[in-house]
Amino acid sequence: MIWTPFPLTAAFFAAFFLWGSSGRAQSSPSLPLPEHYTQREPTRDGIGKIYLGREISQVVGHTAVTWLERPEREREEMPDLVIENMELKPTDVAVDVGAGSGYFSFRMAPKVPQGKVIAEDIQQPMLDFIVERSKKLGVKNVETLLGTVEDTKLAENSVDVVLLVDAYHEFSHPREMMLSIFKGLKSGGRLIQLEYRGEDKFVPIKPLHKMTEKQVILEQASVGFKHVETRSFLPSQHFLVFVKP
Repeated sequence: MIWTPFPLTAAFFAAFFLWGSSGRAQSSPSLPLPEHYTQREPTRDGIGKIYLGREISQVVGHTAVTWLERPEREREEMPDLVIENMELKPTDVAVDVGAGSGYFSFRMAPKVPQGKVIAEDIQQPMLDFIVERSKKLGVKNVETLLGTVEDTKLAENSVDVVLLVDAYHEFSHPREMMLSIFKGLKSGGRLIQLEYRGEDKFVPIKPLHKMTEKQVILEQASVGFKHVETRSFLPSQHFLVFVKP
């Protein structure tokens, strides 16, 4: 995504483009595409790979720790309010997919004292950062999981809640990723997805880094998720709740 509510320095841009936002590298255009994808000439901010009518966006890096932990994020994304609306149970096993620095993982951890949080990412340095941070904070119920661009590596029927924050639109293999999440969730388990609102032209994010509610529901329904509700408490993002039947 691209959001510029404050001055950006050259050093910031160096970090910004060094890392992938979800850490999920894009697929090679030389490889044949599975039948559920098509390919066309990429637009300025896309990779030319089309899934259910949507061009997948380029990975615009913001997983540098300084970006993920910026003070402005409290105001822009209201993370504590997000966690409150997740309505976690003390025994839940919750997964932060594309966890990055663990920004949301560590906020979930106190809500599941008899459960745990699995911080999933494909960048081992980010997972190492989370491990070290857990030690410093004395947090015992945050685990890490190394995934791939196609698979979260979640064990089948093992988790209660999965959180996806502004990462899904950049997945180079969205169908494969969501099938792995669907498999990992228990029956009745919830998927909570945050995306910047594609319907709102006043949200200052490039179009391919936003998604409409309709498009999110279409794509998640295609792998078996049932849309439960969309909450509108955030300034610029959809908060969508799905369930695995």
